[in-house]
Amino acid sequence: MGLPQAMELLRGRATLVRESLEKSQTITESMVSILGSFDHRLSALETAMRPTQIRTHSIRKAHENIDKALKTAEVILEQFDLARKAEAKILRGPHEDLESYLEAINQLRSNVKFFSSNTNFKSVDGVLNHVNNLLAKAITKLEEEFKQILMNYSNPVEPDRLLECVPNSLRPSPGSPGQQGDPNSKNRSDNHRKSSENVVYTTLDLIPPRVLPLLSDLAEQLVQAGHQQQLFRIYRDIRASFLEQSLRKLGVERLSKDDVQKMQWEVLEAKIGNWTLDMRVAVKLLLTGEKKICEKVLGGVESLREQCFAEVTANSVAILLSFGDAIAKSKRQPEKLFVLLDMYEIMREVQPEIESVFESKACLEMRESALSLTKRLSQTAIETFVDFEEAVEKDATRTAVLDGTVHPLTSYVINYVKFLFDYRLTLKQLFQEEGADGDAQLATITTRIVQALQTNLDGKSKQYKDPALTQLFLMNNVHYIVRSVRRTEAKDLLGDDWVQIHRRIVQQHANQYKRVSWAKILQCLTVQGGAPPGGGLDSSSGISRANVKDRCKTFNAQFEELHQRQSQWTVPDSELRESLRLAVAEVLLPAYRSFVRRFGPVIENGKSSLKYIKYTPEDLEHMLGEFFEGKT
Repeated sequence: MGLPQAMELLRGRATLVRESLEKSQTITESMVSILGSFDHRLSALETAMRPTQIRTHSIRKAHENIDKALKTAEVILEQFDLARKAEAKILRGPHEDLESYLEAINQLRSNVKFFSSNTNFKSVDGVLNHVNNLLAKAITKLEEEFKQILMNYSNPVEPDRLLECVPNSLRPSPGSPGQQGDPNSKNRSDNHRKSSENVVYTTLDLIPPRVLPLLSDLAEQLVQAGHQQQLFRIYRDIRASFLEQSLRKLGVERLSKDDVQKMQWEVLEAKIGNWTLDMRVAVKLLLTGEKKICEKVLGGVESLREQCFAEVTANSVAILLSFGDAIAKSKRQPEKLFVLLDMYEIMREVQPEIESVFESKACLEMRESALSLTKRLSQTAIETFVDFEEAVEKDATRTAVLDGTVHPLTSYVINYVKFLFDYRLTLKQLFQEEGADGDAQLATITTRIVQALQTNLDGKSKQYKDPALTQLFLMNNVHYIVRSVRRTEAKDLLGDDWVQIHRRIVQQHANQYKRVSWAKILQCLTVQGGAPPGGGLDSSSGISRANVKDRCKTFNAQFEELHQRQSQWTVPDSELRESLRLAVAEVLLPAYRSFVRRFGPVIENGKSSLKYIKYTPEDLEHMLGEFFEGKT
C-alpha cells in the first residue's frame, strides 16, 4: 500500500473517533441533566418527610419512657410488697419463727437501702421513716429475745453436776475436807497424791450446743444494728450472775484476812480443802466453758468479745482468789504449811488454763492476780516451814507423859517431817524459785527440825523425878525418830551416818536406864568386897544369916517396887521392849540364881524361909515380862 492510501485511511479513522467522542459528550450531558433532576426531586421528598420522621422519633421515645416508668413502678411496688410482708413478720415477733424474723429484718434493711438511694420518688421520706421505725422496733424485740434465750440457759450449775465432770480420783471422799491440814491424818498424803495424777475432766456444756448458733445470729444482728453496747450489757450481766451463783452454790465466798483469823482451825481447814477442789472446778470447767461460749456467741466482734469476757469473769475470779490471798496473809502457823502447799500446787496446776483462758489484753489483771497469789503462797509456805524449826525448839508444852512413852510432840514433828517428803518435789520447786539447791535446802532444814526436837525433848525429860524414867523417855523418843526416818525418804537426805549415830544414842539411853534402875538392886545380890557369890554357904565370906535375910528382904522390896512402877511405864515398840527386858534379864537372873544357890541353904535351915526367898528365877523372868506394858 502506498503512503497516500495510508494517510487517507488514517484520516478516516480519526474522523470516526471524533464522531464517537462527540456522541459520548452528548450522552454525558444528557445523563448529567437527568441526575440533576433526580437530586432535586430527592431533596424535595426529604423536605416533605422530615415532619413525619420527627413525630415517629417522639413516639418511639415516649414508648421507651413509658416502659422505663412501668419497670420502675414495678420495682417500687415490689419493694412495698416486700416491706409489707416483712412488717407482718415483725409484728408477729421473733418467738414463733426466729429464722423468718431475721429474714424480715434483713429485708427491711434492704428496703431502707433502696429508698435511701431513690430519694427522687414522691413521699420517699415518709416511707423511709416508717421502715426505719419498724426496723428499730424489730431490733428492740430482738434484744428482748436474745436476753430471754440467754436467761433461759443461764441457770446456775448444781454442784453435783460439776462434780460429775471431775475425775473420780479427785472427788472428795466423805469426811476428807476436815482432815487435810492434820499431819497425823493418813488422808493428808492420800489427798496430796491424788493431785499429781494425770487426769481428764469430762466436758461440760454450760449452754446446749444447739442454742449457740441461734444466740450467735441474734448477736450478729444486734451488732449490725449498732446495738453493741446493749448486747454487751445484756451478755455481761446475765453471764456474770450465772458464774457468781454457780460458785456460790459450790460454797465459794469472798473472805478477808480478818474473816480467816476469826475462824476455828477445823472450820478453816475444811474451807481450804473445799477451795482446792473449787479452784479446779472453776478454772477447768466453769471459766474454760464460759470462754468457749463467749467465743461462739460473740465470735464476730473480737474487741467486744474480749472485753465482755473480762467483765463477765472479773468478779468471780476476784472472789476465788480472795480466799487464797486471805490465807496467805493470815498469821503463820505450822499446821497451815500443808494446806499452803496444797493451795500453791493447785495454783501451779491451773496456771496453764489461766494463761490460756485469760490470754487477751483485756484479761491482764486476772492473769497477774493469779500469778501474784501463787508467789504469795510460795513465800508464806517457805516462811512457815522455816518458822516450824523455831516453834519445835520453843514448844513449851508442860503435859508430861507419865509412862515415858513417845511424846505427842515427837509423833507430831516426825509425822510433819514424813508429810514434808510427800511434798518433796513441791518444796524443791519453792526453794529453787528462791535461788537455792532444793534437796540441799530441804536436808538442812529437816536436820535442824529434828535437832530442835531433840533439844526440846532433853528439856522435857528433866521434868521426871526418877532418872530411870528420864532415860527410858529419851530412849523411846530417839528410837521413834530413828525408826521413822529409816522408813521414809528422809533417810536419803539425812544419810546413813545420821541413822547410825542416833541408833548409838538409843543404846546409850538404854544402858543408862539399866545402870540407874538396876545397879542398886544388884548390890543386894553381891557379896561385899567381892563379886556376886557363886557357891553354897561360905563361912569365910563373913555374911551372917541376919545379913542374908536383910539382903533378901531388901531385894524383894526393891524388885516389887520396880515391878509395880515400871510395869506402868511404856516402851511402845515391841522389838525395843523385848530387847530391853532381855538386857535386864541377862544381868539380873544369873546374879539372882547365883545368890540363891550360895545363900539359900542358910535361910532354908531356918523358919519361914519362903518369907525371904519369895521368888524363883522363873518368877522373876515372868515378872520382867510385865515390865513396860503401861499397865495401870
